[in-house]
Amino acid sequence: MTARPAVFLDRDGTINVEVDYLSDPADLRLEPGSGAAIAALNRAGFDVVVITNQSGIARGVLDIPRLNQIHDRLRELLEAEGAHFDALRYCPHHPTIGEEPFRKECDCRKPLPGMMSSAAAELGTDLSASWVVGDSLRDLHAGATIGVRGILVGTGKGTLQRARLDEIKDPVPQFAPDLASAVEFILHTVNANDERR
Repeated sequence: MTARPAVFLDRDGTINVEVDYLSDPADLRLEPGSGAAIAALNRAGFDVVVITNQSGIARGVLDIPRLNQIHDRLRELLEAEGAHFDALRYCPHHPTIGEEPFRKECDCRKPLPGMMSSAAAELGTDLSASWVVGDSLRDLHAGATIGVRGILVGTGKGTLQRARLDEIKDPVPQFAPDLASAVEFILHTVNANDERR
C-alpha cells in the first residue's frame, strides 16, 4: 500500500471559530470556507487529520463525553459540505492544572508531536509530503519536529502569532489568511511539483 500524504489541522481557530474552551456543541461554527477547503483536500487524496489540545478537560470545563458530542457535531457540519476527516486526535492533559489522570506531562500536547505521530503511524502517512495548518506556532512546532511543513492561518490567534513566525527556521512556514487560502497554497504547490517531474 502506497503511503498517502496528510494535512494535519488544528481545530479551534482553524477549522471552527475560536471559542474559549468550547464546551457546547451548539456553539460550534465553522470558519467561512473551511468545509469546502477540507472537501478539496479529500478530493485531492490527502488524509485529513484533526489534532487539538483540549486542556479544558484537565481544567474541568468539559468532560470526554461532551467533547465527543462536539466532535460529532463537527463531523455533521463538515458532512453537510461534502467534507470529512480521516482521523482525530485530542490531548486532554495539562502539565500543572487539574487532577489525575489529566494533570500530567505527556507527549501529545502540542507543541509536542505525539498526536501527529500516532495518527501518521495508524494511517501510514508520507510525512515528507504532508502539511500542518494551524493558528498557533505550537501547531507548526509540532509539525516541524517530525519534518512536516507548516502554514499559519490568520484566523483564531493566528494574526497575533504571525510576528513570531521567524522562530521556526526549518521547514520555513507559510502564512495564509484562512484555511481556504492555506489549502489553495498546498494544492498549488503539489500541482507545481507534479508538473516538474
